[in-house]
Amino acid sequence: MGMSELCYFDFVDARALRREYPLGQAFLDKFCSISRDQLWQEQNERFKRLLARAWRIPFYQRLWGSHGVQSGDVRSLEDIAKLPVFGKAELMAALAVAPPWGDYHGQTSYPPGQAPPLVMHTTSGTTGTPQPLFFGPKGREVQNLLLARTYIFQGLQAGDVVHSVYGHGLINGGHFVREAVLHWTQATFISAGTGIETRSARQVELLRDFASTVLVGFADYLKKLAHVAAELGLRMGEEIKVRQICGHLGRESRAEMSALWGGAELFDWYGVGDTGPIAAEGPDQDGLYLLEDAQFVEILDVDTAVPVAPGMEGDLVVTTLYKDDIYPLIRFNTHDVTALHTGHSAMGLNLRRMRGFLGRSDQMVKLRGINIYPQAVGPILQELTGFSGEFICEVTRDAQGRDDMRVRIELAHPTPASLALAAQMLRAKLGVDVQVLAEAPGALAALTGIDTRQKPVRLLDRRFA
Repeated sequence: MGMSELCYFDFVDARALRREYPLGQAFLDKFCSISRDQLWQEQNERFKRLLARAWRIPFYQRLWGSHGVQSGDVRSLEDIAKLPVFGKAELMAALAVAPPWGDYHGQTSYPPGQAPPLVMHTTSGTTGTPQPLFFGPKGREVQNLLLARTYIFQGLQAGDVVHSVYGHGLINGGHFVREAVLHWTQATFISAGTGIETRSARQVELLRDFASTVLVGFADYLKKLAHVAAELGLRMGEEIKVRQICGHLGRESRAEMSALWGGAELFDWYGVGDTGPIAAEGPDQDGLYLLEDAQFVEILDVDTAVPVAPGMEGDLVVTTLYKDDIYPLIRFNTHDVTALHTGHSAMGLNLRRMRGFLGRSDQMVKLRGINIYPQAVGPILQELTGFSGEFICEVTRDAQGRDDMRVRIELAHPTPASLALAAQMLRAKLGVDVQVLAEAPGALAALTGIDTRQKPVRLLDRRFA
């Protein structure tokens, strides 16, 4: 077969991938029986293949060389701490070194005619300029398979109708979620997208008309959809029969979200655009199980980048073990804060667990010596009467160098008493005083992007404007 005849599917062996990364009952059987030593050996073999690929890529040659690392210094996972941690800043700098796509994808490291095709998307740009994301066919399909594994683990069944509110366009999310459901499950997929792709009122009508049973997306917008359904008089459990929600819940109240959707069961999972799924909640709902056959996870101190003690919070740093075709990721700092669970799984799975997404260290604001994560504000105020769930934090700095935060919240029928209560609730949980301002319902949408973005904006840092 000549070079011009090769296509995406020539680089993927679906049956082999299912054997390497099992789904459904095979997943449970494997990780109830495998020992931690056996799992380490499996991780280590995949890491060595990944490392060999990375050494052929200019980005890693430059990054590791600048830290004095030479080929041969790192031979196994036991040596991984010798390699530097990197993040989005280094990837964005690589775009300037080798425009327009940077030199971290590695497609040019293959001999002529042997390179796999490049799948290109971008991040959502929540924390700045969108970053190009790259996948080879193998890495793409393992990513898809891991999300299908997650959904099946959480209860997705053949015949389910999955309504997705993930965004499309250049953003990876909506495309990857669609591929996961269509390629690796027997469910039907409804690709509704964000509120700008399919307006919210139409989305809830589609949930009713297409008898959707599973809803997937980010908690902020899912909560808004529930309120829209109520405003339209649609009855949860009768006209809309969603039984399961799989999404990114963070610190959101499970009880409130479930009640909004007529008692639907909620499941959390975590991953980023570069890596695909990293951890997923199971039926026991006792933390998120790390997908350790595919991801090697470290929790490192935000300031020193050294491992934290079990149970302590830190940055999640990940090595994606299966991306050995295009865009390898070795010690990638997500800047998402979490902590590992201690103790054993009630399901008997020999996988570590984590607490889930607790905030972003690169969006952490320090006020009076206290670390504040803006994403925590919404859940703190969820019991406040009239609060829609929509908010944004603004940080300013005065002429004397003092930082202050004000929290703008969408509040129906605000009163001085309700604003004082909101400030009191935030002070009690955050440990510092912040100003609270009321906005009319819907007034913050242009700032947060709740209708247009996969992940709404929750912080406006005006200190350096």
